[in-house]
Amino acid sequence: MNSRQIQRQIGTSGISASAVGLGTWAIGGWMWGGTDERESVRAIEASIDAGLSLIDTAPAYGLGRSEAIVGAAIKGKRDRVVIATKCGLNWHSGKGGYFFDQDGKAVHRYLGADGIAYEVEQSLRRLGTDHIDLYITHWQDPTTPIAETVQVLEKLKAAGKIRAIGASNVSAQDLGHYIDAGQLDAIQERYSMIDREIEGSLLPITRRHGIATLSYSSLALGLLTGTVDPARTFGGDDQRKDNPRFSMANRQKVAQLKQAIAPIAECHQASMAQIVIAWTLAQPGITFALCGARTPEQALDNARAGAIALEAGELAAIDAAAAAHLTTMDA
Repeated sequence: MNSRQIQRQIGTSGISASAVGLGTWAIGGWMWGGTDERESVRAIEASIDAGLSLIDTAPAYGLGRSEAIVGAAIKGKRDRVVIATKCGLNWHSGKGGYFFDQDGKAVHRYLGADGIAYEVEQSLRRLGTDHIDLYITHWQDPTTPIAETVQVLEKLKAAGKIRAIGASNVSAQDLGHYIDAGQLDAIQERYSMIDREIEGSLLPITRRHGIATLSYSSLALGLLTGTVDPARTFGGDDQRKDNPRFSMANRQKVAQLKQAIAPIAECHQASMAQIVIAWTLAQPGITFALCGARTPEQALDNARAGAIALEAGELAAIDAAAAAHLTTMDA
């Protein structure tokens, strides 16, 4: 199945990609209760076959595991994908500020020149490619001036190792510094029907400067798929296990939302997740919606959302339903 996918530009880089992108945090296993590598490869292959070209990963997703899985899945298909990966979370040098522990290793936020030079080579090796399409600073490093980081990234771009520059988890002040320092093609931020804070802080800036926005957690860690029933439990290191977002009360509110938008979903012969993704892509300033998938079935479900065009009246009805059922959610 190769559905008709909306294509959008990554800022002014000249790179276009499918508006629905595959997010591979869960594929790395960390904070998601582990991973099945063979099934993950099949999920990535299914995404590509369905017309999704944008694949987002990061070294921190399983300490390189997600990148390695992506690299295995795209072998022989590199010309069909736009790869976004990240830098700035490292466990090899101890430089920068301590951030968290993963698998017994201390991960630091560090965007110094030597750190980025090391990380890009490791990512290229794991991904099995000679260039990264969109290279994103994962979390901001207060120990390194943004202007210095941008200078290093621009050198990598001039050398052909990366094609576009992005930043993630930024404040409005950070974003201003990136814009002042050089060409910024994209930001990647948490955004969904539940998390809309960037509408007032970052999106007015990105729209003014022609910067693309990739939303992550577009389905709120799976809560907005409408498939997390009251009996579902999460084990191991799955971050949703103790997350108040997944309370019984919140699951009931999502079920009410699902019921409210059911006529729209039925009209498009779509799932709730597909309608939520289509709604996300229709929001002003949101260029790409990253959606996780760990099975081919999930990948195909997400891909179909890229062919749904919601009308103005449908968007208004969805907004009203979200306001009625999601605004009082537990944080």
